[in-house]
Amino acid sequence: MTKEPRKAAPRKAEKKQKQKVETTGHSWDGIEEYNNPLPRWWLWTFYATIIWGVGYMIAYPAWPLLERATPGILGFSTRSDVAEEIRRFDEMNAPLERKLVEASFEEVLADEELKSFATHAGSAVFQTWCIQCHGSGGQGAKGYPNLLDDDWLWGGDLESIHTTIMHGVRSEADEETHTGDMPAWADVLEPEEIDSVVEYVLQISGQEADTGLAEAGKVVFEDNCTACHGDDGSGDRDLGAPNLTDAIWLYGGDREAVKESVLKGRKGVMPNWNARLSEADIKAVALYVHQLGGGE
Repeated sequence: MTKEPRKAAPRKAEKKQKQKVETTGHSWDGIEEYNNPLPRWWLWTFYATIIWGVGYMIAYPAWPLLERATPGILGFSTRSDVAEEIRRFDEMNAPLERKLVEASFEEVLADEELKSFATHAGSAVFQTWCIQCHGSGGQGAKGYPNLLDDDWLWGGDLESIHTTIMHGVRSEADEETHTGDMPAWADVLEPEEIDSVVEYVLQISGQEADTGLAEAGKVVFEDNCTACHGDDGSGDRDLGAPNLTDAIWLYGGDREAVKESVLKGRKGVMPNWNARLSEADIKAVALYVHQLGGGE
């Protein structure tokens, strides 16, 4: 007598019988998701964060409005805290700032404490207001003077630097600003005259130049350029006219750059800082710039 093999119940049916938690009703390739409730501790933590968030919005500044944020019932303000810190340090520095304003540059340099204060204060002013044009180290860029060398358009002694910072260069907002433009010669000189004077400028600056054109350019230079740049091309600081005989160029000294300067002229602007900075700040940053390496 043969014994019939016992048939095993389908596993799927067995799983369904054991399943006590309902599913979400979703199925992906036969895989179903249980609809298990979240743990109580997790729910209470979630509810607590909601309550904390609402309380925070009531107590502290939170919702932005047109001009400011909601102040909160505690009246807390990080802006006010920062303003208070700035006021506290201003009060601490006030005696030294008054002394700096009243002292001459010679007196400042002779007073080690005042000199140290001015140099550090000037560094802070420079890093805030000046690096955008002159670079973080004062090295300058094309069209923005290098403050580390001894080539100064308007003078590199302390008084001259102070005046330049105070009133700016070609600043329309200050009547005492430095003025003196490099005019555009495109409508004044003939093309061949421009080419020849460019070669002459290259020659007196020690660069390779066409000798024949440079000889003709010397005459053009004497007739049109010596009034500002001097007979020898060494420039004039009273007019802000650069020295053309050295290797230092504000807008570039190659043939193309020199020709562009002659054709179009140059009229760079430095703002007057007496409308934004205090006298103490201007004096401090003048001292800082002077000691960078190029001060005279």
